[in-house]
Parts: sequence; structure tokens; C-alpha cells
Amino acid sequence: MEPKFFCYDKSNASNSLDLNASSASCYILSFQDSSGLDETRNSKRLKQLDNFNQYFGNEYHHDCSRDVVYEGSINGRTEEKKCSTRPLFRDHIWAYAQKYMAAAAVEEADGAYDKEEHVIKEEGKEDGMRLVQLLVACAEAVAYRDKRHASTLIADLQADALVFGTSFQRVASCFVQGLSHRLELVQPRGAVGDIGAIPKTIAFSLEKEKALGLVYEICPHVQFGHYVANASILQAFEGESSIHVVDLGMTLGLRHGYQWRSLIFNLAIRAGRPCRLRITGVGNCADRLLVIGDELGEYAQNLGVKYEFAVVESNLENLRREDLKILDDEVLVINSILELHCAVKESRGALNSVLQMLNDLTPKAFILVEQESSHNGPFFLGRFMEALYYYSAIFDSLDAMLPKYDTRRSKMEQFYFGEEIKNIVSCEGPARVERHERLDQWRRRMGRAGFQPAPVKMLTQARRWLESVQACEGYTISEEKGCLVLGWKSKPIIAASCWKCS
Repeated sequence: MEPKFFCYDKSNASNSLDLNASSASCYILSFQDSSGLDETRNSKRLKQLDNFNQYFGNEYHHDCSRDVVYEGSINGRTEEKKCSTRPLFRDHIWAYAQKYMAAAAVEEADGAYDKEEHVIKEEGKEDGMRLVQLLVACAEAVAYRDKRHASTLIADLQADALVFGTSFQRVASCFVQGLSHRLELVQPRGAVGDIGAIPKTIAFSLEKEKALGLVYEICPHVQFGHYVANASILQAFEGESSIHVVDLGMTLGLRHGYQWRSLIFNLAIRAGRPCRLRITGVGNCADRLLVIGDELGEYAQNLGVKYEFAVVESNLENLRREDLKILDDEVLVINSILELHCAVKESRGALNSVLQMLNDLTPKAFILVEQESSHNGPFFLGRFMEALYYYSAIFDSLDAMLPKYDTRRSKMEQFYFGEEIKNIVSCEGPARVERHERLDQWRRRMGRAGFQPAPVKMLTQARRWLESVQACEGYTISEEKGCLVLGWKSKPIIAASCWKCS
């Protein structure tokens, strides 16, 4: 698509299921009979201990084409091991048994627990583990293009994965939708064919726009990115009178330009001579960005800030230096909030070309805010498990922040996070745009393009900010090699970094 240039000048007018060690240290892909959920706690414990020998004494068979044990979901990855590695696995189960018996002894000694409530929790855990097993088995069947087996598993999952259920049932419902779409698009086993895009998309729908607004208001994810970005931008603009921000994606087209309202306000109250601010928004929806520019122009005028706004209607791959109209007397900063991963393609050259072009602009700072997870792996099963772990943490945070039947939560889950999940799970090739990567991978990419890290030294201030916005207690902010990471109960969610030209 040929870039189009629009200019606006007002300078004169202006509780998921816990997928870590606390829930289970290994997933055994066999399906237990759930008819015994009314067993007492003691009989359950005896049954589990008796079953340890059963797992090692008999050959284990799975419905798919090979016998697999999935171990270690603590870091969101899975490792596939043949069942022949029994000595190591037996030691692991023996240690687990010791911990289980010790925990059971503590429970029996503690008479304050209500027995009925404990039984309900145990049943919930068993249901959750069965749901995990079904999801992984279904993903495996879809990966092997076993449509018959996958269809059977999807039918079972649809009965258990409820939109208004537990946090893990809700996230599972989104993954089931993605698996169902993917299954419709794949060729039967042995056939040759690509997996395409979901036929119907709501990429720019009103529902998704409203859901994005709710995510901004309720979750600290986007606000965290804006806070770190603006602090870094103000530091780069210290003492400068003519400044230019190139905003890639304008935070997914979030209405009202919240990030730049905050920046304009801080520039207005800054000591020293008045400055001239120019913002160039890059994106595919020019009309939406121009509306944001108009609102920012009125806001800047009321605060007495000289302001210009321009839009370049283009995707990142087709963006050219001349489209941005960089002036010699201005200081340039590039801002990317949850956008640059969309330029990651299966061929390495696409993103490298974009980054090298941006490096040629010699910006004083390049602020990069991205999802801290690896959803761009070459293998579907690994990508599926990584996404399941990541979005389970997000749905768990939503569970802690909003009541069960709050419609705002369902809108965020189905129309924003759910759309990301479905794109990761069901799409391949150019249609798969949610290609999130971890900080380590971004460091390599930025380094190859000629950027070097500019450490973000504001951990204390960021933690104070987190307290001031009254985010849910489970959110944390940590520092990792000069970058700030927002997490939920130790699970990284969003990473913010700053870069400069070498």
C-alpha cells in the first residue's frame, strides 16, 4: 500500500488456573475417570499414591501418534520426552509424593479448615487439570491434522470452557475458539496446504475499540507503557525547543491520545522557553488518527503549547524516510507501544529493514514497549503452550480486579485478549500478526539494526506510579538489564525499553 500523507497544523491556534509448580509440576496426558469426585480426601490421597506405580509399571498410550509426557510448564514452555526416560521421571514423582504426604499431614492437623470447602477446591483442581489435558491433547491433534480426534476433543472442551466460568475456563474458551478456527482451515493429514486467516475479522470493529478503551482504563498494561515512554521522552527533550515524535501505531489507535495529553501537559508546565511539538502518527487508519490529532490540538491550544500533527497512512514495511518529513533543527524520538511486533514476519528481512530505516533517522531515543512473551516460535505446539501460560496470567489478573459477571471483563477477554489469542492459535503466514517476542530477542534485533540500550533508570518512580494508579495488589514492576517489566504474580506481562543510535 502506497503511503498517504495527511497534515494537521494548530501551531498558531493551539484466579486463573495456576499453571506453575503450585498446581502441578507435570502434566500426564491421560484422562482420568471423573466419576470419583465425591471421594473423601483420604481415599483420594491413597488412590493418587497407588497410581504412581501404575504409571511406571504399564506402558502409557496416547490417542495421538506417539507417547509423550509434557513436563515443566513453569516457564511457559513444554518439553517433549519419550516415556523411556523413566528413572528420572520416577525420581520426580517420588519427590512429589513426599511433598504431597507432608502437605496432607499439615491439612489434617489444621482443624480450622472447613471440610466441605476443601472438597470443592479439590474438585475444582481436578476439573482444571482435566481441562489443561484436553487443551494440550486437542492442540496436538490439530498440529498433526487429525481432524476426527480434534473435533471430538473440541466438543468436550466446549462443554467445559465457559465464558463466565473460572479464569482458566474463560481463557480456555478463547483457545478453543482458536483451535476450532484453525481446524476448519487445515488440510487433512498427509495433504499439502497452508493455514490461512480467520475468514471473519473484527480487527477494526467498534467492539474491539471499546474493549481497548476498557483495557486502558482497568488494566495497567498500556498505562505502564505510556508512563515509561513519556518519562524517557521528557528526559530526551530536556532543554530542547523543537521536538518531533514519530508514533508507530498511535497505541493501536486508542482514542483521545492519552499518552500525548500527558506529554503536552508536562511540556506546558516545564520551566524554560516554550517548545514546539510535532507528532507524526503512522498507521493504516488515517481517519481515526486524524480525529485523535484534532482532540490533541484543542488540548495543546488550551495549554499554550505550539503543536503540529501529521498522519502517514502506511504499514511499517512500506514506511519511507521521506514520508516522515524530518527537519534538521528538531530533536527526534520514535515511540512504539505494542506495535512493532506486527512487523515481525517469518522472513527476517522485513523487520530488519524497518529498524535500519528508523536507525538512519538518528533518533535521540527509541522507546519500545511490547508484550513479554514468545508467541513467534516456528512450532505450533510450543507457541500454543507459551500463549496459554501468558494469557492465563492475564485472565487471572482480570479475575482479581472485576466481579465474575462484570460485562466489562467479558468484553476485554472476548474482543481484545481473545482476538490476540485466536490470531496466535489459528493463523499462519502474513495473517498471523500477533508475533510477540521476549526482551532477549528484541535486544538481538535492535543490536543488529544499529541500536544500543539506553537503560531506563526509574524503578522507584515506576513502583510509586503503580501504587498511585491503585492497580491490583498482584501487579509488580521489576528491572531487567536496564528495562522495566510489568508482571502479574511474578509472570512478566509487558516490557518497556529505551534505545539510542550506536
